[in-house]
Parts: sequence; C-alpha cells; structure tokens
Amino acid sequence: MPRRFAVAFSVLVIGSLFAAFVIAPALLGQKKKKGKKGDDDSDSTQTLPVLPDPPGAIPAETGRLMFHVAPLSANGLLSQQLRDSMRALIRDNHGAPVVKIRAFVAGTGDMRRVQSIVSEVFTERKQPLPVVSTIQVGALPMEAAQVALESISMDRKIVNPNGLAFFSGQQAPNVRKAVDQLQTAVSAAGVRSASVLRATCFLSSIEDVQAARAALGGAFPAAAANYVQLQRLGLQPLAECEAVGRLDAAPAAPVVFLNPPGLQPSPNYTQVVLVNAPKLVISGTQMSFRDQESDIRLAFERLRKAIEPLGVTYKDVFWASTYPLTRSVADRVRDIRFDFLDHEHPPASTMLLFEGLPSMDATVAFDVMAASRN
Repeated sequence: MPRRFAVAFSVLVIGSLFAAFVIAPALLGQKKKKGKKGDDDSDSTQTLPVLPDPPGAIPAETGRLMFHVAPLSANGLLSQQLRDSMRALIRDNHGAPVVKIRAFVAGTGDMRRVQSIVSEVFTERKQPLPVVSTIQVGALPMEAAQVALESISMDRKIVNPNGLAFFSGQQAPNVRKAVDQLQTAVSAAGVRSASVLRATCFLSSIEDVQAARAALGGAFPAAAANYVQLQRLGLQPLAECEAVGRLDAAPAAPVVFLNPPGLQPSPNYTQVVLVNAPKLVISGTQMSFRDQESDIRLAFERLRKAIEPLGVTYKDVFWASTYPLTRSVADRVRDIRFDFLDHEHPPASTMLLFEGLPSMDATVAFDVMAASRN
C-alpha cells in the first residue's frame, strides 16, 4: 500500500474510533437528557400512588345526617356506572362529606373494584374516605344496571334537631304488606310519613318493583327509595322494607328501643330505635371467611377492633345489618351474635340471604351503627 494511502487509512480509523468513544456517547447523553423532559421516553417508568383503604368505621353527628340513593345508570360496565353514581351522590350532597356508601352490585362485575374506585374518586377530590359496604344482589330494577348506591352524609347545618328513628326490615309475603307494616312502625314512633328519609325494599323478584314503587311512594313520598332483588333465584316470595326517618320530638333518652303494638315482637331484634345521641359511629362491613363458628366469631372481633377506638362498644350498637349467603350461616350468626351484641337491648336490624360478597371465600358480612357515649 502506498504511504499516502496508509496515512489516510490510519486517520480514517482513528477518526472513527474517536466518534465511537467520544462523540456518540455525548449524542446519546443529549438524547437521553431530552427524553427526561419529553413524554415519549419509553424507558421511563411511573409508579402509581397506592390508594388508601376506606376506614373500618367513622364518627358522625346525628343531627347532621342526610340519606341519599343514587339514580341507576345503564351506561358502560361496573366501573363507569360506579363513577356515574358517585358523581350523582356527590352532586346531591352539595359538597357535604359522605360518611357511608352501601353498594348493591348485580351482574358479573368485579365487586372488589367498588372499594378501589370509591378510594380513587374521593382521593382525587381531596375528600375524606367514607366507610364502604359492598353486597352482591340478584338484580336491579333497570336493564343493564350493575350497581345501586346509597349514601349517608353530614350536612353543614343541623337537619335532625330531635334525632332519627331507625326501622328494622319489615318482612311479608308481598311488598304491599311489608310497606303496611313499615307504616305501622313509623306511625308508632311518632314519625310523619313525609319525614321518612330513606327506605330500602329487598325483594325476592324484581318483577315486583312496580308494586313496590307504588306502595312505598304512596306511603313515604319524600323518601329516597331503593329496590333490589336479593338473589338471582328467589326460593320463596317475600319482601322486606327497612327505613330511617326524622323525629319531630326528642325522645326521652339518647337511645330508646321500641316494639310497637301491631308488629310481631322478637327477642332477636328491636322493631324501632329512636336515637338522639349527639354522635354515632358507622362501620363498613367485616366479612367472615368460611362458615365455621370460629370464622364468624373472628369477623365479630375484627368489627369490634374497628369501632372501639372511636369510643363505642357492642353494647352501644343500635343497628346491625347482616348479609349471609346461606341459611346455615345465618343460623350460626343467630346462635352467637348475642355473645357480642346486647341481648337486653337488641339492635334494630335486617338479616336476609344475599347473592354474594366481594371475596369468593366470604360467607357472611356485618355492619353496624352505634351511639357514642361521648
């Protein structure tokens, strides 16, 4: 090779090496630096914030409590319907803090999404998280609707100066009879029909919803009403309607237990409880996993740990909702619940068989309300 070509070749090789080891890394560094500022850096990763879990229980002021039912939505799947319903509840509450959401879910949507979406929506709005109860039901009174939401919130002002009346579920073979019994309880408690704030009717068949709307709307025209079919396959015709109303006169004590004439008395629950305690504690559901007595007791213990730090005990519970999935589990709950609850003053309650719960292993869930002594 001629000398001048050898020199040129050497220069070329040295230049290439210089570019490879000096210039190229610099260019890559510039590109990487630019990528940090841009939005299209495929190598960058984002860590989504971990959403907080809703509390197990929450305190609330009796005089400020409001009760709403979100309108049903048939738009999209469960997640979208949840968001639509929560937006409606937040709008209806005019910014008042929501302390409790009870979600009745129908269809095949993942019920575990309810808690996470509630956390997401309230966290985005920088609002305190409510307690949550999620129960699967057989059907809702709108085609393609997958969730019915109820809320309890706290108004900025006193709206219940004399307290509230809580009415146990009144069960009958048909909804007209159930509403008649509920009217008897409401009248005996001294609550005007127009002062019933919310009523929920649990039906063996959603085909009865028109009769339920006519009966409930005629009896309690101002109540926020909710209707759900308990299970996909109702084994026997039944309807059970529970309610809460505003008292026109303060009761003789902060909590008064009543079993009015005309209603079937029971040693296991009180028909009506009048509450004028300044503060309440409202819980979300605690589930029992598996169906042995020890499993159910463990759920009661977890619920105890949720409410006691807020200054109440099981002796203060005046309302208990129980959501069993089978009769055998319901019987076990009946056998042991007064090892925890006050048998001398049993709470008002509703206990019916439901379709499902957010965990595949769950057999029953509970939530309660208790009157604070402080």
